[in-house]
Amino acid sequence: MRMPSFGDRRWRAPVVAIAAVSAVLLVSPAAAVTPSVDGVGGSAELNRLPDEEASVVEVLLADRNELDALVATGVDLDHHASRTEQGLVVHAVVTPSEAAALRARGYRLGDVVFRATDSADRVEEREAIIAAHKAENQAFTAALETSDASDVRIIRADYYTSGTSQILSVEAKWAQGQTSTSTLTVVRDSGPDTELGSGGTQTISRFVDAGVYLYHRGAAAVTTRPDRIRITSPTGGTAVAQVKEWLPIPADDPEGPGYQKDFISSYLTPTELYARIHQLAAEFPDLAEIVELPYKTNGYRRKAQAVLGTANASRVGIDSLAWGHQGGNDISVELVGPGAANQPLAVTVAGRDVRVSLATNAGGTVTSTAAEVVAALNANAGSLVRAYTYRGNAGTGVVAPTARTMLTDGLRAPASVSRDPHPMYAIRIGKHRDGSRMGVLAYAQEHAREWVPPLVAVETAERLLRNYGHDGRTKQLLNNLDIWIAPSINPDGGHYSFYDFASQRRNMTNHCPLTGAADALARNSWGVDNNRNYSEYSLFDGYSGASSSCTGDTYAGPSELSEPENRNLDWLAQHRNIRFSMNLHSSGNYFMWSPGAYATPGRLSAPRPTLAEESFFWGASSRILTAIKRHRNMAVTPARTGPISDVLYSAAGNSGDMLWYKYGIYAWNFEVGTSFQPAWDEAHQETMEFANGLVELLRVARDFDTDHLRPNSGLSVNPSTTPGMVDVTFTVSEPAAVFYTLDGGAPTYSSTLYASAGIREGGETLSVPAGTGIHWFSVDAAGNVENNYRADGTGQNFRKGSAVLPAG
Repeated sequence: MRMPSFGDRRWRAPVVAIAAVSAVLLVSPAAAVTPSVDGVGGSAELNRLPDEEASVVEVLLADRNELDALVATGVDLDHHASRTEQGLVVHAVVTPSEAAALRARGYRLGDVVFRATDSADRVEEREAIIAAHKAENQAFTAALETSDASDVRIIRADYYTSGTSQILSVEAKWAQGQTSTSTLTVVRDSGPDTELGSGGTQTISRFVDAGVYLYHRGAAAVTTRPDRIRITSPTGGTAVAQVKEWLPIPADDPEGPGYQKDFISSYLTPTELYARIHQLAAEFPDLAEIVELPYKTNGYRRKAQAVLGTANASRVGIDSLAWGHQGGNDISVELVGPGAANQPLAVTVAGRDVRVSLATNAGGTVTSTAAEVVAALNANAGSLVRAYTYRGNAGTGVVAPTARTMLTDGLRAPASVSRDPHPMYAIRIGKHRDGSRMGVLAYAQEHAREWVPPLVAVETAERLLRNYGHDGRTKQLLNNLDIWIAPSINPDGGHYSFYDFASQRRNMTNHCPLTGAADALARNSWGVDNNRNYSEYSLFDGYSGASSSCTGDTYAGPSELSEPENRNLDWLAQHRNIRFSMNLHSSGNYFMWSPGAYATPGRLSAPRPTLAEESFFWGASSRILTAIKRHRNMAVTPARTGPISDVLYSAAGNSGDMLWYKYGIYAWNFEVGTSFQPAWDEAHQETMEFANGLVELLRVARDFDTDHLRPNSGLSVNPSTTPGMVDVTFTVSEPAAVFYTLDGGAPTYSSTLYASAGIREGGETLSVPAGTGIHWFSVDAAGNVENNYRADGTGQNFRKGSAVLPAG
């Protein structure tokens, strides 16, 4: 069991944390993962067959105990849990065989809310969008060949003011933009009837999405309002356009007039996400850099495999020693019945073709068992393949002749997707990227199938960099914050979700033993749930909400931080200036923070934040959620806002808990939208609204960093139902912790911490003898101490009061 390591990055309440942890030590790991629900049980195996598609299906539950038992099965749950008069409704991502196993365990399944065909439609839609952009480019180029038109076309030229600044924003399309990285130069006049060039020049850069050029765009400050602009392309084409006045934006909008956004035009694969942030860093070298994280993934790759036979006792599993793309996919195996009596079992290898001639008896009937064939293959073709009996079976069944079968890794991504161990990247944004400024971390796609959250990350990066030159509030953020954005934490799984199995949740690492489900028939069931593999309050500590099965969709891995993806996030969190983070997930329109795990039975939670910290979470959340709502009035409801384990379910070993308990980072979790892969129009809206929220988190961090206002606090004394006692509560002017003593001593950080009364219930009520002297002080979430009190026991300017009812 790991104790929280709070470090020195902010004050903490260790007494409260230790008490909660000690209580959890009484719970064994087995107790945390064994379902015990009347009427729901059984041991039907949750088995995902290789060619099955998954759908999102409602599961109807009586109460939270049934939910805990369902989570303990390792089933793949969507981030959805709603209360009805009949109980709880959650969403499970299951194949037909898994659905049958749930029913066999006694679970009630309801409607199908998302089908595999919906994912296929999203891929087709993405391809159609990309094809449309390519067609537009081709049409533009083709039109030039049959006319004298210029190879550059100005799309927009907008003038606006921002405070005292004057801004010109330009968009233009160039026929060579798909292949050339050249910028375009905009020449301005200085007003009506003035010469072009008299107002100066500015450059605009090309905007490429999903590998397709869309246009050049850019904005720059000007000293006078231009009337016309001219662009001359590197190939000599010229275009002139009239400058238009940009419509004003409401005064209360924090983005201000001329704020640039909407930089995403289709879903992006991890390869495209990484290319996009590399492009941004190259375009804005003074404001951004690419950081390659220290651990490479296992890679979008597999050994080539086959399972020969149909009955378990006679099945033979075969894996290539080489990765599929490195020759494994070129290996074939055939099991031949020789058609003659008394033939021995023999294996021959010709290049990459393996031929097994099966043994026969005096009647010419095949007698070779699966175990014998496995031994012969390993002895004679061991330089190419590894053979094994099916999932630990003794292999006593006689094998049947099998036609030549090609081993395959089953991967369908194009060659542009690397099969090598994949480097992971983050873009680091800010004017001062040396650790001297407040750090904020945003990361997405821990779960592979969540295609919208990475777009939120990239849209935010685009907004920050492209608005820096002309938007004062953006400039303040980048001048004073050190911003890390990692758009895909799980690139291997992300690629697998796009090209092979849309419902993939995990990474692609196969930890199953040969005696288990390591064979080809389990290929859609492998991988570690990256959001269950972190180091705090994990399955290995006895907490609920993760699976120990290598084929469970919430598989926690063989040990904490076993996966390179997780070690990379841990490495990012070790940057000591990072104080805020946002984990971008989908779906369900939730907004959550720690604690994210509890142990069962008894729902013993990881330590709750202090009252001050919880108040800060709630206060900052209201700002962020307001920014999200500003886009199209979409509200994240109060019922879906709060600590993870309060509003959803236990998620042992999640990243938010690691960031909060291990590193003291204020860590939030978005659950974007209502499905993993919505139609593009909806995905686009979700990207815009949650990018609003992510930018607002940066504003929260900036305000936190500049908060030097000290809190004020007071006592409220009310009658008690117990004779001789009174009820006491503390009041504070802002979210703050209160430390107090009742024995006349000077309060310190080791004194009793005024706690929250419970979930969503505010501060506790103290029942003390009337007339008790109370000494206390308060400290806010930014570390400002009331009255500048020195809380080491030597200060004297703490607050003093008595538990006396007010007169009258």
